[in-house]
Amino acid sequence: MKIERIAPILTVSNVAAAIDEHTSVLGMHVVMDMGWIAFLADDEGRQIGLMTTDASAPVNPDVSVFVDDVEAAHAAARTAGLDIVHPLTTEDWGVRRFFYRDTSGQVVNVGTHV
Repeated sequence: MKIERIAPILTVSNVAAAIDEHTSVLGMHVVMDMGWIAFLADDEGRQIGLMTTDASAPVNPDVSVFVDDVEAAHAAARTAGLDIVHPLTTEDWGVRRFFYRDTSGQVVNVGTHV
């Protein structure tokens, strides 16, 4: 399994306002904006996520990790006995993902584009 992208996710009260702040202060540009979640990137491709409340999961993740084989990652998380807090799901917006809670309590969104 190969990690393709890692992005921290900040919980914000207003995605549009947070986009304005981060683009003006950090010079980032929008790569995805769904209203409830947006990802910004710099010219090198480093990203940050901005989210109000996850529209399709029971809890907000703290970090997003995209991999080339989400099924293998899911199997590894289950084998490790990690708490799966959102099942492996194909979302309408083009990702297949699951969430696990790590041993320090952080929620990790693991996904791939479909």
